[in-house]
Amino acid sequence: MIARRCRRLLPLLGLLGAMAPAQPRTQTLTAVLEAEIVTLDPHFTPAYITRTFGYMVFDTLFAMNAAGEVRPQMVQSWTTSPDGLTWTFTLRDGLKWHDGTDVTAGDVVASLQRWFTRSALGGRLGRATGSLEARDAKTFVLTLREPFGLVLETLGTTSSPGPFMMPARLARTPGTERIPEIVGSGPFVFRREDHRPGDRMLLRRNAAYVPRSEPADHLAGGKVVRIDALDIRVVPDGATVVAAMRAGEIDYMQYAPFDMLSALERDRRVRLVNFSGLEQFTGHYRTNAASGPFADPAVRRVLLHLVDQGEVMAGFGLSDRYARTCNAFFICGSPYESDAGTEPMRSPSIEAAREALRRTNYNGEPVVVLVANDLEAAKISSEILADRLRRAGFTVDMQVMDWASVLARRTRREGWSVFGVHALGVDLHNPLTNSVIGFNCTNATTGGFHCEERLTPLFNAFAAAPTLAERQRIAAEIQQIVYERAIAVPWGQFAQPAAHRAQLQNLIPSAIPLFWNVEKR
Repeated sequence: MIARRCRRLLPLLGLLGAMAPAQPRTQTLTAVLEAEIVTLDPHFTPAYITRTFGYMVFDTLFAMNAAGEVRPQMVQSWTTSPDGLTWTFTLRDGLKWHDGTDVTAGDVVASLQRWFTRSALGGRLGRATGSLEARDAKTFVLTLREPFGLVLETLGTTSSPGPFMMPARLARTPGTERIPEIVGSGPFVFRREDHRPGDRMLLRRNAAYVPRSEPADHLAGGKVVRIDALDIRVVPDGATVVAAMRAGEIDYMQYAPFDMLSALERDRRVRLVNFSGLEQFTGHYRTNAASGPFADPAVRRVLLHLVDQGEVMAGFGLSDRYARTCNAFFICGSPYESDAGTEPMRSPSIEAAREALRRTNYNGEPVVVLVANDLEAAKISSEILADRLRRAGFTVDMQVMDWASVLARRTRREGWSVFGVHALGVDLHNPLTNSVIGFNCTNATTGGFHCEERLTPLFNAFAAAPTLAERQRIAAEIQQIVYERAIAVPWGQFAQPAAHRAQLQNLIPSAIPLFWNVEKR
């Protein structure tokens, strides 16, 4: 009898099950980024991977959209005095830190004051500032002591380290020390228990985050998170990541290997995300002005005739889809693109370089070319330069080492002459954030010990310029000097595409990985 009753109940139980509300499916997006996230303090280091972490966990007052325009993010409204010296900002409603406390104007003031000590561009705004004060819980006032034409561009810069906001209790940590706790107000939450260094980091959706009402537009607009968690794995080998993606174990990889792009283009399970303009990398040959043959500007200028960007891009195996030649020091496709001073670079050849070298005082001293064997672009670009230097008549000493050793070697005034390096256009397109010339006349150990005194007043004039047209004129003048002195020579502009599983939809195309808006279907 009991068995018959149970059999009669089965269809009813099935119907009730069908009528019951479906449980939401937890969605975790698994990603492999360019490197392990080691430094979590977003002000402490200019490392790109820390900037990526910053945009996920923290937030900024302003942000850049896909057109390169600065738009409000944490700020709701602002006013400017007629003389342009007093700026009053009001924060938008609903901003909370991950510990549940309200974001206040006092937090913003403390965050900016700390960031001013860590950022080259932020430091310029800091030096131009007479006072920065919280008027009430949601309003803060920036009063300048001198004209500064890039207030909003600075508060919304993508240059690393970025202007990320944090609670005042953490922002009071000296910039020379790391903050003791990771508390932001951004769309993802970091928990220490979800972090296994050397293996993975799990970032959870911030359920309390209130996005802006505008649609997502690159770093600007509404940061609506449509996944429950972001699982960031540490997998150093690119081929291993590609295999895992094809098997469905990885959803996203930040940099697809150059030699696998053709195969990935044919794989229906995978999509490539290409980049252009400011989202591309630009490579430069950095030179040492302190010692060796390249201490002589005339010898450095030989590089303008020698460097063949097309040969470097071909060495990467990149098609025109992913690479281009570009002589503009401040990036092709940026507001400051110019052809000033580029005449020697337009028809590169070994013969022209050999003739230019003959007219110098070079007498056969070794040119020490540093080659990083663990970074594909740096390795190939430096190897090609070493070959062309030999063919033009230089004595070449090519020294191969890992990238960390290259960075250590460049801090010495002796023992190196030149190496290849690349950085993103979002950082290089602005003279005040361009790391190639940013250390001019500072004796910093990261700038090749160059000192061209004509550049310093031009940097100041650029910062104070009230219009884009005036800044463009100054940028062209800076470029003219850079090439006249051959402080650095570009070797090409290129994209290293991201790759993701086809199931990801609405991924924002950005060289800085962004994981709001994206859905996993």
